[in-house]
Amino acid sequence: VQLQASGGGLVQAGGSLRLSCAASGLTFSSYGMGWFRQAPGKEREFVAAINWYGDNTNYADSVKGRFTISRDNAKNTVYLQMNSLKPEDTAVYYCAAKYRSSALRVADEYSYWGQGTLVTVSS
Repeated sequence: VQLQASGGGLVQAGGSLRLSCAASGLTFSSYGMGWFRQAPGKEREFVAAINWYGDNTNYADSVKGRFTISRDNAKNTVYLQMNSLKPEDTAVYYCAAKYRSSALRVADEYSYWGQGTLVTVSS
């Protein structure tokens, strides 16, 4: 199983980025997917998740209304659209997968992890 996250970069506060996570080696449509992030010196934290059916999502309070998670089963890809970015959103963003899961918020419940993509938001 491989999860390849991409789309990170440097953006000014108020800007937007879209992260992608391409999955291979698994039946993507059968997996719930999540996004987590880890800022320097901080613990990994939950950002957003979508269940395997694609009809339920979950967001951290800090990103609700600004970030949107979605999935395209035909492309084996989950996305994180990030709008109105803030400097405190700066972190390495990771995607994760869990077989037939709901929109999980707890990192330990995920089975597979991608390598991360760096998002830097300048003020």
